[in-house]
Amino acid sequence: MPTARSSPELSRPEVARALADVGHLLRFRRATLRRPRAVGLALAGLGAVTLAAAVLPALLVPGDELDRFVRPALAAVVLVAVIGAIAAGGGRELLARDPASVLPISPVTDHLGALLLAPLSAGWLIQAWGLLGLVSAVAGPGGTPVALAWLVAVTALAQAVGWAGEQLRRRGTLAWLSAPLAGLGLLPAPLVADAIGAGPPTLVFAVLALLGATALLVAAGGVLAVATARLVPRDEARRETATYAPRPLPASDLALLRRTDRASVWRSVPLRRGTALLALAPGSVALAGALAWSSLVLLPGLVASGCVLLFGVNLWCLDGRGMLWRESLPVAPRTVLLARALVLAEVLLGAGTATLILGAIRAGRPTTAELLAVVLALLVVVAQSLSAALRWSHAHPYAVDLRSARATPAPPLAMVGYSLRLAVATTLSGLLLAGFAGVGRADLVALSAALLLAVSAVRIVRAARRWSDPVRRAAVVAVVAA
Repeated sequence: MPTARSSPELSRPEVARALADVGHLLRFRRATLRRPRAVGLALAGLGAVTLAAAVLPALLVPGDELDRFVRPALAAVVLVAVIGAIAAGGGRELLARDPASVLPISPVTDHLGALLLAPLSAGWLIQAWGLLGLVSAVAGPGGTPVALAWLVAVTALAQAVGWAGEQLRRRGTLAWLSAPLAGLGLLPAPLVADAIGAGPPTLVFAVLALLGATALLVAAGGVLAVATARLVPRDEARRETATYAPRPLPASDLALLRRTDRASVWRSVPLRRGTALLALAPGSVALAGALAWSSLVLLPGLVASGCVLLFGVNLWCLDGRGMLWRESLPVAPRTVLLARALVLAEVLLGAGTATLILGAIRAGRPTTAELLAVVLALLVVVAQSLSAALRWSHAHPYAVDLRSARATPAPPLAMVGYSLRLAVATTLSGLLLAGFAGVGRADLVALSAALLLAVSAVRIVRAARRWSDPVRRAAVVAVVAA
């Protein structure tokens, strides 16, 4: 049952209490870190990359021909942030739903925590680094404060729109009807682009105006968060209370386990939403932009690396406490691993295929090398993502509950590391195949893809051997079922 206060108004005591609670939660999360030194190094690395993106382009890249890209970059940040917030149902959780239900955590605290977690996303970071680098090349380091203020304001806007979409969803209305509110961020984009190249007085005024808008948007998001918390999450309640007719038992243990794992994926609200978004959004962009086949080679890596982040990086989190029951079944461990790997491969292949079909509609007629590169790129990135998922799930398991639409399979910083590593690996593979396809060398495309598939196959076999070790497997079960 919803436990939010009956009034959505924000008072000073409520805001002060929410800020204090956010501090308590952050200290709690810090105290529960497994590797605090690694987390500190990761944060330092992210800060160093951000600083480099804001300073180095001004020294190395001539920005005379980049002015025309500033406005599209500002608009792209708005669209990516808003789409992600709506799909996530209001942003990520600073504290999972089950432990939060027994603690006096207000929706305003949840809202502020989600705002703090928003930058800990590979999509947000890549957009931010790209915008900072572009602004630095065009206007020098002096334009960086405006770009940072824009990122903060857009994040607050996206969070408010995400809460508005979740409120519509809980009222039984299509959540994407809140997407036009992104126009609030698109309208001032030309003015901000002009201010970036102006003098110091205009820059100061732009920064102050963006910070003032941020304060208003944060307050609006808090009000929407309180109003949303008063409503029952329809999608989650519908899935948890639905009844399913029994079907005949499959002929083999593997088929039975695959059916169980497949149902676990498609009956989870965040997994269904995320898979649909990643399957349709990149393909729609490719369709609208009429991307060439040479560019389509890179899309499977984007989709696969995004889909594996939905649950693949912590593959056994789908079981939760049920993993104790799963381990009691008279089934070989490799059969269990194979069933889970096949289901993940189905999701990755399905999403990637849908993206390529949409992109191929307006891509024209491909050459043999280009068509071969696109097909093999999909297989290569699926194999790379699958091998990474099996290795990381065994090495770093986490106990999470994916029933909540805002849940993630791993802590925020771990998700950033996973996404960046996957993005680099899959992008480099796509660029390699695209380069050979561009010069018409289908033989080199096939040879390089075969080598990459062989490396992934060796890693998958090693992961299967490690999973067969009962001691290591028991350690994973103990963590996931906690």
